[in-house]
Amino acid sequence: MKYRIIKPRNMTAEIRIPASKSISGRALILNAITGAPPGLVSNISDCDDTTVTMEALFLLDMERREGAACMMPPKVNVRAAGTAMRFLTALFAITPCTHTLTGTDRLCHRPIGILVEALRTMGAEIEYLGEEGFPPLRITGKKLRGGTLQLAGNVSSQFISALLMIAPCLSSDLTLQLTGDIVSLPYINMTVAMMREHGATVKWVDDHTLHVKAKRYRPTPYTIESDWSAASYWYEMVLLSDNPDETATLKGLFKKSLQGDSAVYEMFHALSVQSLFLSSRTDEPKVTLIRRGSLPDYVEWDFTATPDLAQTMVVTCAMKGIPFCFSGLQSLRIKETDRIAALVTELAKLGVRLEVEGDSIIRWAGPDAQPEGEIPYLQPLPDTAIDTYEDHRMAMAFAPAAMVLGSIDINHPEVVSKSYPRFWDDLKQVGFEIVESQRS
Repeated sequence: MKYRIIKPRNMTAEIRIPASKSISGRALILNAITGAPPGLVSNISDCDDTTVTMEALFLLDMERREGAACMMPPKVNVRAAGTAMRFLTALFAITPCTHTLTGTDRLCHRPIGILVEALRTMGAEIEYLGEEGFPPLRITGKKLRGGTLQLAGNVSSQFISALLMIAPCLSSDLTLQLTGDIVSLPYINMTVAMMREHGATVKWVDDHTLHVKAKRYRPTPYTIESDWSAASYWYEMVLLSDNPDETATLKGLFKKSLQGDSAVYEMFHALSVQSLFLSSRTDEPKVTLIRRGSLPDYVEWDFTATPDLAQTMVVTCAMKGIPFCFSGLQSLRIKETDRIAALVTELAKLGVRLEVEGDSIIRWAGPDAQPEGEIPYLQPLPDTAIDTYEDHRMAMAFAPAAMVLGSIDINHPEVVSKSYPRFWDDLKQVGFEIVESQRS
């Protein structure tokens, strides 16, 4: 399938941003560990990742209620949901039953060995059913021990969060020591804050050490806030519009948020988009985006703490002709796709030549530095389409480019269901025309 996204004549946007995928996943796992009914968690994201997590937890709840003997290990397929794979690996390791955990071919080529070895150190019984270090897994749950565990701080924060969330259920306290630079720290802090809200005693002993008491959670009603990473594409649309008076109002967003990706309003403030927050005890929180000021001549940003915003910022700056140097991108190589390679390939189709340094830096010298003989800046060849690589953020980061190009073709647009299923419907609501083709 392919969509042609055609820019609106005027974009009048008042959009309810979907619930946070990151918070939803954590809230569901914490709620399941308490043994509470799913109804205690409200405003749950309707994305693919949350759906597969809820399916797995429904199976787990049935096992608990029926006292299943688990003679045949239940097979749980999380499809492309990397977060679900990591969180459920830890959850199943403490659940007294045997489960087989698998996913798509791409997911089964994403490494999970660091998490598995950490769990094995705690006494977990986990078997690789294919290549060593990768899903699928067979997990036989049991009571795990605490103690002191050391992990590199630059591993996926989801590994760290998975271990933290099961820590109160261990036979003794857990001390988790993170060595070196810590990547995606806001996601770890999100997990810590949510654990505390569910009754856990967890604290930072120092900048690299977490201590969690072996103390059971308590069932806690929890409402999910809206997703700041989803909001980033609306910031992009406001900035890329050729109408300097364009605005958009986004519902459900808190300025003081658990989400590190709330930093998007600071990033776009530097690009001349201001955020006006409205929040009271009676009104739903919302933020209105307006253009004020001038564009910078050059932008630098370290995305170590907010890697999911990188694609939005790279495409935005490329479309506005703003040279940049973005660092802290090392985790992009092991996301849904190699996002660095994908950005290089797809922006080249639009006449934007990125330079990559190692695994963590992307530079762009601006439109004047485009080499001769290549596609001219923002003059793509006829029938050019952006490939999405089974990555929701590739589709959503490139769609707003229609505001500059007039239109843009996106292959396999259905990938947005991973985090923002209503994305295309919301674009239609504000005036975009979307033409579907079966050819891609």
